[in-house]
Amino acid sequence: MNPKILLIGGGGHCKSVIDVIEQENKFTIAGIVDKKELIGTEVLGYKVIACDDDLEKLFEKYDCAVVTVGQIRSVTLRVKLFNKLKEIGYELPVIISPLAYVSRHSSVEEGTVIMHNALINAGVKIGKNCIINTKALIEHDSTIEDNCHVSTAAVINGGVTVKENTFFGSNATSKEYVEISKFVKAGSLVK
Repeated sequence: MNPKILLIGGGGHCKSVIDVIEQENKFTIAGIVDKKELIGTEVLGYKVIACDDDLEKLFEKYDCAVVTVGQIRSVTLRVKLFNKLKEIGYELPVIISPLAYVSRHSSVEEGTVIMHNALINAGVKIGKNCIINTKALIEHDSTIEDNCHVSTAAVINGGVTVKENTFFGSNATSKEYVEISKFVKAGSLVK
Protein backbone atom coordinates (compact mmCIF):
# COMPACT_ATOMS: atom_id res chain seq x y z
CA MET A 1 0.00 0.00 0.00
CA ASN A 2 1.20 3.51 -0.85
CA PRO A 3 2.33 5.81 1.99
CA LYS A 4 -0.21 8.44 3.03
CA ILE A 5 0.46 12.12 2.36
CA LEU A 6 -1.10 15.32 3.69
CA LEU A 7 -1.76 18.22 1.35
CA ILE A 8 -1.16 21.60 2.98
CA GLY A 9 -3.52 24.12 1.36
CA GLY A 10 -6.81 23.44 -0.40
CA GLY A 11 -7.08 26.06 -3.17
CA GLY A 12 -6.67 25.87 -6.95
CA HIS A 13 -3.06 24.70 -6.89
CA CYS A 14 -4.11 21.86 -4.58
CA LYS A 15 -6.48 20.57 -7.28
CA SER A 16 -3.61 20.40 -9.79
CA VAL A 17 -1.36 18.63 -7.28
CA ILE A 18 -4.12 16.13 -6.46
CA ASP A 19 -4.27 15.23 -10.15
CA VAL A 20 -0.48 14.75 -10.31
CA ILE A 21 -0.46 12.59 -7.13
CA GLU A 22 -3.29 10.44 -8.49
CA GLN A 23 -1.46 9.98 -11.80
CA GLU A 24 1.91 9.28 -10.14
CA ASN A 25 0.27 6.66 -7.87
CA LYS A 26 3.09 6.63 -5.28
CA PHE A 27 1.05 8.15 -2.42
CA THR A 28 -2.46 7.92 -1.01
CA ILE A 29 -3.91 11.31 -0.08
CA ALA A 30 -4.75 11.24 3.65
CA GLY A 31 -6.53 14.59 3.58
CA ILE A 32 -6.09 18.33 3.23
CA VAL A 33 -4.97 20.83 5.84
CA ASP A 34 -6.49 24.31 5.35
CA LYS A 35 -8.21 27.10 7.29
CA LYS A 36 -10.16 26.05 10.38
CA GLU A 37 -13.49 27.20 8.89
CA LEU A 38 -12.99 24.86 5.88
CA ILE A 39 -12.66 21.66 7.96
CA GLY A 40 -15.24 19.14 6.71
CA THR A 41 -15.40 20.58 3.18
CA GLU A 42 -13.96 18.70 0.21
CA VAL A 43 -11.57 19.36 -2.67
CA LEU A 44 -12.02 16.91 -5.56
CA GLY A 45 -13.48 14.36 -3.14
CA TYR A 46 -10.72 14.69 -0.49
CA LYS A 47 -11.72 16.06 2.91
CA VAL A 48 -10.21 19.04 4.67
CA ILE A 49 -9.35 17.21 7.90
CA ALA A 50 -7.47 19.83 9.91
CA CYS A 51 -5.96 23.32 10.09
CA ASP A 52 -2.33 24.48 10.39
CA ASP A 53 -2.59 24.43 14.20
CA ASP A 54 -3.07 20.63 14.02
CA LEU A 55 0.15 19.81 12.11
CA GLU A 56 2.06 18.54 15.17
CA LYS A 57 -0.83 16.29 16.22
CA LEU A 58 -1.21 14.97 12.65
CA PHE A 59 2.49 14.04 12.62
CA GLU A 60 1.68 11.32 15.16
CA LYS A 61 -0.28 9.58 12.39
CA TYR A 62 1.24 10.83 9.10
CA ASP A 63 4.86 11.52 8.24
CA CYS A 64 4.62 12.77 4.63
CA ALA A 65 3.29 16.14 3.50
CA VAL A 66 3.54 18.53 0.57
CA VAL A 67 2.78 22.26 0.40
CA THR A 68 -0.15 22.72 -2.00
CA VAL A 69 -0.56 26.48 -1.58
CA GLY A 70 0.18 28.25 -4.86
CA GLN A 71 2.58 31.15 -5.36
CA ILE A 72 1.99 34.25 -7.45
CA ARG A 73 2.42 37.55 -5.63
CA SER A 74 4.15 36.27 -2.52
CA VAL A 75 6.18 33.22 -1.54
CA THR A 76 5.88 33.95 2.20
CA LEU A 77 3.13 31.43 3.07
CA ARG A 78 4.75 28.57 1.09
CA VAL A 79 8.09 29.16 2.83
CA LYS A 80 6.46 29.42 6.27
CA LEU A 81 4.53 26.17 5.77
CA PHE A 82 7.55 24.31 4.35
CA ASN A 83 9.73 25.39 7.27
CA LYS A 84 7.06 24.47 9.82
CA LEU A 85 6.65 21.01 8.30
CA LYS A 86 10.45 20.46 8.32
CA GLU A 87 10.68 21.65 11.92
CA ILE A 88 8.00 19.15 13.00
CA GLY A 89 9.83 16.36 11.17
CA TYR A 90 7.65 15.66 8.11
CA GLU A 91 9.16 14.07 5.04
CA LEU A 92 8.49 16.32 2.02
CA PRO A 93 8.84 14.08 -1.04
CA VAL A 94 9.38 15.20 -4.61
CA ILE A 95 6.15 14.77 -6.59
CA ILE A 96 6.64 14.26 -10.35
CA SER A 97 3.86 13.77 -12.88
CA PRO A 98 4.36 10.64 -14.99
CA LEU A 99 3.53 12.92 -17.94
CA ALA A 100 6.58 15.12 -17.22
CA TYR A 101 10.09 14.43 -18.52
CA VAL A 102 12.85 14.79 -15.94
CA SER A 103 16.34 13.94 -17.17
CA ARG A 104 18.20 11.39 -15.07
CA HIS A 105 21.09 13.86 -15.32
CA SER A 106 19.18 16.48 -13.33
CA SER A 107 18.42 16.84 -9.62
CA VAL A 108 15.23 17.83 -7.82
CA GLU A 109 15.12 18.57 -4.07
CA GLU A 110 12.48 17.86 -1.43
CA GLY A 111 9.00 19.31 -1.49
CA THR A 112 9.13 20.25 -5.18
CA VAL A 113 6.20 19.39 -7.45
CA ILE A 114 6.71 18.91 -11.19
CA MET A 115 3.40 19.14 -13.05
CA HIS A 116 2.10 17.49 -16.23
CA ASN A 117 4.12 17.92 -19.43
CA ALA A 118 6.96 19.83 -17.78
CA LEU A 119 10.36 19.15 -19.35
CA ILE A 120 13.52 19.21 -17.22
CA ASN A 121 16.68 18.72 -19.26
CA ALA A 122 20.17 17.42 -18.43
CA GLY A 123 22.29 19.27 -15.91
CA VAL A 124 19.32 21.09 -14.34
CA LYS A 125 19.27 21.61 -10.56
CA ILE A 126 15.93 22.36 -8.90
CA GLY A 127 15.87 23.34 -5.23
CA LYS A 128 13.40 22.72 -2.41
CA ASN A 129 9.71 23.65 -2.27
CA CYS A 130 9.41 24.67 -5.94
CA ILE A 131 6.48 24.52 -8.34
CA ILE A 132 7.46 23.58 -11.89
CA ASN A 133 4.10 24.07 -13.51
CA THR A 134 2.32 22.49 -16.48
CA LYS A 135 4.30 22.59 -19.75
CA ALA A 136 7.24 24.52 -18.25
CA LEU A 137 10.55 23.93 -20.06
CA ILE A 138 13.80 24.14 -18.12
CA GLU A 139 16.80 23.75 -20.40
CA HIS A 140 20.23 22.24 -19.77
CA ASP A 141 22.48 23.43 -16.95
CA SER A 142 19.92 25.80 -15.41
CA THR A 143 19.51 26.20 -11.67
CA ILE A 144 16.17 26.88 -10.03
CA GLU A 145 16.85 27.83 -6.40
CA ASP A 146 14.53 27.12 -3.43
CA ASN A 147 10.90 28.29 -3.24
CA CYS A 148 10.48 29.24 -6.90
CA HIS A 149 7.41 28.96 -9.11
CA VAL A 150 8.12 28.44 -12.80
CA SER A 151 4.65 28.95 -14.21
CA THR A 152 2.66 27.33 -17.01
CA ALA A 153 4.38 27.12 -20.43
CA ALA A 154 7.35 29.20 -19.21
CA VAL A 155 10.71 28.70 -20.93
CA ILE A 156 13.95 28.86 -18.97
CA ASN A 157 16.78 28.56 -21.51
CA GLY A 158 20.18 26.96 -20.98
CA GLY A 159 22.49 27.98 -18.17
CA VAL A 160 20.00 30.29 -16.44
CA THR A 161 19.94 30.81 -12.67
CA VAL A 162 16.54 31.52 -11.15
CA LYS A 163 17.23 32.98 -7.70
CA GLU A 164 15.49 31.87 -4.51
CA ASN A 165 11.81 32.90 -4.02
CA THR A 166 11.28 33.93 -7.67
CA PHE A 167 7.97 33.78 -9.54
CA PHE A 168 8.47 33.28 -13.32
CA GLY A 169 5.13 33.89 -15.06
CA SER A 170 3.16 31.93 -17.64
CA ASN A 171 4.61 32.02 -21.17
CA ALA A 172 7.59 34.08 -20.00
CA THR A 173 10.86 33.23 -21.78
CA SER A 174 14.42 33.81 -20.68
CA LYS A 175 17.51 34.34 -22.78
CA GLU A 176 20.27 31.80 -22.04
CA TYR A 177 22.85 32.30 -19.25
CA VAL A 178 21.06 35.09 -17.38
CA GLU A 179 20.17 35.48 -13.71
CA ILE A 180 16.52 35.99 -12.80
CA SER A 181 15.12 37.16 -9.50
CA LYS A 182 11.87 38.13 -7.75
CA PHE A 183 8.85 38.54 -10.06
CA VAL A 184 8.63 38.02 -13.82
CA LYS A 185 5.19 38.74 -15.22
CA ALA A 186 3.40 36.48 -17.70
CA GLY A 187 4.55 36.75 -21.31
CA SER A 188 7.80 38.58 -20.49
CA LEU A 189 11.09 38.15 -22.33
CA VAL A 190 14.00 38.20 -19.89
CA LYS A 191 17.32 39.19 -21.55
